[in-house]
Amino acid sequence: MTTNQGTNQRVISGMRPTGRLHLGHYHGVLKNWIELQHNYECFFFVADWHALTTHYEEPGDLQQYVTEMVIDWLAAGVSPGSATLFVQSRVPEHAELHLLLSMITPLGWLERVPTWKDQQEQLREKDLATYGFLGYPVLQSADVLAYRAGMVPVGEDQVSHLEVTRELARRFNHLYGREPGFAEKAEQAVDKMGKKAAKRYRDLRKRFQEHGEDEALEVARAMLESQQNLSLKDRDRLFGYLEGGGKIILPEPHPKLTPTAKMPGLDGRKMSKSYGNTISLRSEPQEVESQIRTMPTDPARVRRTDPGTPEKCPVWELHQVYTGEEERGELYEGCTTAGIGCLDCKKPLIASIQEELAPIQERAREYASDPGLVRSIMVEGSEAAREEARETLEEVRRAMGLDYLR
Repeated sequence: MTTNQGTNQRVISGMRPTGRLHLGHYHGVLKNWIELQHNYECFFFVADWHALTTHYEEPGDLQQYVTEMVIDWLAAGVSPGSATLFVQSRVPEHAELHLLLSMITPLGWLERVPTWKDQQEQLREKDLATYGFLGYPVLQSADVLAYRAGMVPVGEDQVSHLEVTRELARRFNHLYGREPGFAEKAEQAVDKMGKKAAKRYRDLRKRFQEHGEDEALEVARAMLESQQNLSLKDRDRLFGYLEGGGKIILPEPHPKLTPTAKMPGLDGRKMSKSYGNTISLRSEPQEVESQIRTMPTDPARVRRTDPGTPEKCPVWELHQVYTGEEERGELYEGCTTAGIGCLDCKKPLIASIQEELAPIQERAREYASDPGLVRSIMVEGSEAAREEARETLEEVRRAMGLDYLR
């Protein structure tokens, strides 16, 4: 089993461009990105090629959608000073790695991906009998593996989606990880650790390979993680050498579980543009007020004097996100005893959402007024991302014997 301990501080995540974002995106993705960017080396990208897998007939809106989405990222607090923000299609190495990985991807792996059949069923009006749609998990894998990322933030329900990427990395390393003189290079790397650490590494490697001691494997991995004087290539060699394999060219990424944030929409279902139940990050205060005031409530509460059941009310679900426990208790009692009306229940929710959106909208106006700045952020981020991806592709080509004209 290949590992990714040597690069586990790098995180990558992407988002398909759909235009302006809503509170579901903010609570489900962006707040997590904002936290991650201060603790890890983060790469966040606009997945515009992925948008074409299902909307290839409608490419005209992409430029506007990309710009609007990135403005919302920046307004929400995703910082180009703390993370690398880039556009997928500006890094052609994604496409090259996608092509090379497709050469070794068994067709059955793609046909068993649950979302392949699910989306075909959900999007019946579209012709999704295309290679691009079938092969999107390979492109998704290239997005991650091009940066040798250690972690991909996902919810528990998305862990299985990452397994194709892990399997492809494993298969690639098995096929191409035996570089010429691998053992000699690995031993040279061991010596770079210093006499004491090298002796301990060799002992742990022997205990794992000859006696199957899993504890020795974990201790050795931790040792490699803490080594400051090893290059990334040497570290990956030593992970492979430790486990009896070859060099880890494409480290397996691991899921970084994130809190599952089901942001309720205006109708009680999950907030989604497809349901038309969203509150945009740039909804004006009066629009927010109108949207909340007209939300459906407990259908059994017909008159003001009728006691209500909060658990049956979509407004109550939003209170779980925005209202403190003490105030929720007061609202609950007021609803169930008919002490307050539905509008009384909605007023504090309106205020909380408006308060959350105010600073985001102020920053969004600033970025929207300076499209050149937004473009430069994405251009510079894409150039930085391409430098990282280019290094990976050079090693991939070398491993596959495709560097003969260099």
